[in-house]
Amino acid sequence: MKTMVLAIGGNALIHEWEKGTTREQAVSTRAVAAQVVRLAREGYRIVLTHGNGPQVGAELLLSERAAGIVPGRSLDVCDASTQGEMGYLLQKALRSELNKIGFALPVVTVVTQCLVSPTDNSSRHPTKPIGRFYAEVEAEECKRRFGWTIVMDADRGYRRVVPSPQPLEILEFDVIQKLFRFGALVIACGGGGIPVCWMDGELVGVEAVIDKDLASSLLASQLGVDLFVIGTDTDHVYCDFGKPSRRPFHDVTATELEKHLQAGEFAPGSMAPKVEAALQFLRRGGKEAVIASCRDLRAAVKGTTGTHVFADEQRIQPAREFQFAGRG
Repeated sequence: MKTMVLAIGGNALIHEWEKGTTREQAVSTRAVAAQVVRLAREGYRIVLTHGNGPQVGAELLLSERAAGIVPGRSLDVCDASTQGEMGYLLQKALRSELNKIGFALPVVTVVTQCLVSPTDNSSRHPTKPIGRFYAEVEAEECKRRFGWTIVMDADRGYRRVVPSPQPLEILEFDVIQKLFRFGALVIACGGGGIPVCWMDGELVGVEAVIDKDLASSLLASQLGVDLFVIGTDTDHVYCDFGKPSRRPFHDVTATELEKHLQAGEFAPGSMAPKVEAALQFLRRGGKEAVIASCRDLRAAVKGTTGTHVFADEQRIQPAREFQFAGRG
């Protein structure tokens, strides 16, 4: 039986053209759940993680706009709130799909905290996009009125960005590991985990959003899984993304992909953390990481689509050697 950590992007559950209603998220979640359940039935043991960029942005915006009526929430509490909400939607969708095919599998969500450094300098350089996409004029108005830091997100529109510290430790790891070994389909590290740090012997929340791919990479390494899969809204990692000359990576070694990362070819806060997460998993002893569209997760795991990144010592089959293929 093969094991994997499967990380689903928050944008896969709220598409950029949607308002982000609970009904819309439920439809998208059900589509993801159907693929996850098929993989589980085919013999994969899975820990499912997820992003929360659009969801936590909406939660924070609600809190800020209603602050004159009800007490506002800090960003770490918004992280916790979206973990619970999204865990519920995923559990409900997974159980429905399991029931449809008559496959018995326990499903559980672990509200997860991730330790970060109190001296992490991410607060001075926010990089994590949250919330919805804005047109340029609207983004400039939000920047002026609310003091937000705004960036272009992969040429799809402007988004608010917040601090994104490095995850150092998954505090609920022992519980996640025991549930995983028991055979449960575990949902954990939602939104990258709630960022916390130790101060004077007490855990305190940090106003930030941890990149879920970096937290998932750490979890995958600690669990020692066979495969680390990152589901996103593009079918491959691309060179020259957003340009007519864009070309997809199919199979690639860690060293080769590292060169492109160091050359700054991947967008910060978007594809760059995904590539870095895949590379971290391989540096810590993993054998294969996959970055692929959430629409094609099963096909990506089977090897017919997506970008597959291999540890340098792994021999890539001749028919699947590293290549740039296709457009442009």
